[in-house]
Amino acid sequence: MKYDFDKVTDRRGTNCLKYDFAKEQGKPEGVLPLWVADMDFPAAPEILERLRRAVNHGIFGYSEGKEDYFRAVSAWYQKQFGWEVKRHWLVKTPGVVFAIAAAIRAFTKEGEAVLLQQPVYYPFGQAITDNGRILVNNPLKLRKSRYEIDFLDFENKIIENKVKLFLLCSPHNPVGRVWEEWELRKLGDICLKHGVLVISDEIHSDFVWPGHKHLVFASLSPEYADITVTCTAPSKTFNLAGLQVSNIFISNDDLKRRFNKAVAQAGYSQVNGMGLIACQAAYEEGEPWLLALKTYLQKNLIFVREYLRERLPEIGLIEPEGTYLLWLDFRELGLTEDERESLIVDKARLWLDSGTMFGAGGDGFERINMACPKATLKEALERLAQAVHGEKR
Repeated sequence: MKYDFDKVTDRRGTNCLKYDFAKEQGKPEGVLPLWVADMDFPAAPEILERLRRAVNHGIFGYSEGKEDYFRAVSAWYQKQFGWEVKRHWLVKTPGVVFAIAAAIRAFTKEGEAVLLQQPVYYPFGQAITDNGRILVNNPLKLRKSRYEIDFLDFENKIIENKVKLFLLCSPHNPVGRVWEEWELRKLGDICLKHGVLVISDEIHSDFVWPGHKHLVFASLSPEYADITVTCTAPSKTFNLAGLQVSNIFISNDDLKRRFNKAVAQAGYSQVNGMGLIACQAAYEEGEPWLLALKTYLQKNLIFVREYLRERLPEIGLIEPEGTYLLWLDFRELGLTEDERESLIVDKARLWLDSGTMFGAGGDGFERINMACPKATLKEALERLAQAVHGEKR
């Protein structure tokens, strides 16, 4: 293999949020972290080479992306998803969460309701409440180990709460759903019917597993595009989160104007110069690395699935259709939230993301990140098995 994903890279001592801040986050030293959604793999060599050239140049002034930057981004979405974007749709921000918060301020007023679908990526809820808006939940329903949308509740919540903004997570983090076309169209039609704008977080779109296909929500019809802010980034795909660059697409001129105003009110202009370089390199030269990575991660998924079945049958795996984040069901153990936390942190010495932080429906679940060398994943599962069963390793 051209790329060695088995190599364990020591991230400690690099001011790494994942590894170096256990104490600050209330965790004991020595826990093995599989929580935050970045990867334990170095970025693609092709990206690193362009960053080295920029470092060697030695000047880090204000930077902006030119036509070749847009060509790289647009070509990626055309090739990967059949979505043709126009340059004037693009707004660059330092991150998707920043964009979501800006959109909330741009399109709603304090005291107005914003709809989401929990359990969902917890910064969604924080962005709503931190900006003085009312969080309205359309909870996902777990049926036969697969999450589904309650469309009747979705529409009723919109009507009852006069919702004008909906946060869509597609693919869904943490439950791993890749929404089918009929599901997206049903959501879109309800939103059109009631005048609801859609903020579509599609940051995990490049990680979709065999048998599933990611569909860009705005690509399904001009009418959907006209009510949608599509949030994308290379950060999850190519492990570039610290370089802070996201590409936000808004085809409706009025929505874009209002969004840009909210971004400007935050005092923000140019994004990270190194992020621009890395993003362009990723979309121009990173596909071979990504294909190899996805093959590796599929093997990690098989390993987790088989390990749980053979050694930890009490813990269920919600089969992921997309993302490299796994949603594990601990409910059969019959533990309280505090007891489960003690099992994972104190006994297994692991740092995971407790399901409760993802909102209603998350109790009894844990999110783990499988984007790491197999040896790291194996160590984590063995620690967990020992904690649950008292096994000797």
